[in-house]
Amino acid sequence: MEIVKDSDVRTAYQLLKNAVTHTPLQYDRYLSEKYQANVLFKREDLQKVRSFKLRGAYYAIKKLPAAELQKGVVCASAGNHAQGVAYTCKELNSHAAIFMPSTTPQQKVSQVQFFGGDNVEIFLIGDTFDASATAARKYCEENNMTFIDPFNDPNIIAGQGTLALEMMTDAEREGFKPDYVLAAIGGGGLISGVSSYVKNTSPTTKVIGVEPAGAPSMQAAFDNEGPIELNEIDKFVDGAAVKKVGEITYTHANKYVDGLVTVDEGLVCSTILEMYGKQAIIAEPAGALSVAALEPLKDEIKGKTVICIISGGNNDINRMAEIEERSLMYEGLKHYFVVSFPQRPGALKEFVTEVLGPDDDITRFEYTKKVNRGAGPVILGILLKRKEDLPALLKNIEQFDPNYIDLSENQTLYGLLV
Repeated sequence: MEIVKDSDVRTAYQLLKNAVTHTPLQYDRYLSEKYQANVLFKREDLQKVRSFKLRGAYYAIKKLPAAELQKGVVCASAGNHAQGVAYTCKELNSHAAIFMPSTTPQQKVSQVQFFGGDNVEIFLIGDTFDASATAARKYCEENNMTFIDPFNDPNIIAGQGTLALEMMTDAEREGFKPDYVLAAIGGGGLISGVSSYVKNTSPTTKVIGVEPAGAPSMQAAFDNEGPIELNEIDKFVDGAAVKKVGEITYTHANKYVDGLVTVDEGLVCSTILEMYGKQAIIAEPAGALSVAALEPLKDEIKGKTVICIISGGNNDINRMAEIEERSLMYEGLKHYFVVSFPQRPGALKEFVTEVLGPDDDITRFEYTKKVNRGAGPVILGILLKRKEDLPALLKNIEQFDPNYIDLSENQTLYGLLV
């Protein structure tokens, strides 16, 4: 199996340097002080298509023979790779059939159409990337077109690795010697290109891959000693929600990556909000993975120089309410319950007076009156000012209704009712 080397990345850089943006490497004072480390951001959210995916897509398509380019290309993507392919085909005046999961945020679908214009045709098929990829490969064979893999291809890997070349060159020029590089993992193209270049040019720098807890496909591959398909995934971190990593990317990660970290989706949400509030950076969930990983690594990175690759900034503003909700629940501030209320006047007033603390707030109250019954169920959302107030709240709710249901302990009911 072909292993991408730092020389391959340099070759890709020469072809790409006038086609992509050399994104900045920025020192972040806030996180450096918070974690007592030198924290730097590689800002791929500032790339032309707002993600690193343009690098691999452009390089892979540009390398095609003219005859294949004329026939057109096919790709499958959760959004960012599709934008890179669309942008490239518009620039090179080729045609692209782009397959995306039906669950892809509308913002990413619209951007693909914007970047590709008349040069692209979009197909929304399947609930996951993997289902969409299956349909794309079938279409590719039926129409004798070239498939541009989002990650499992040496040219894609070499193209993604060019951001590491920029990053390490800029770090050296600015007087930083990186101890850690943190990069998100979906299918593994980014971590493969980055780790290949970094470990071949700076062997002492540790490369850490970061996955969402709901889709740890590379960790599963490491445990299995080869790629294996996850039974189910949480699609929230859509840019990294892949059921199975590639054979080629697994080989690179297994050879070069020093460690893997999984990050809870709730922590990702808190990180997105913090980055927006503190650094005015709009990161998509996958783009915030590397920054979110600073928290579980905080003891290890103290006093070290750490580069976080912000891999993308294609965040749909319509998702912010869900992001805030997940963040509050992860932080232990928002809770949902099913509580039985007596069907009599004054029951709600009694609950507010005797159960809620002085700083607690009801954010949801959904009550269905039951005919000929003495009590009826209420779906309650309660927002705490401090997570330390939860034990007192639970004690009071239990006294009000000993049979209450905490929906955080029953994800099936939570998904059904909330």
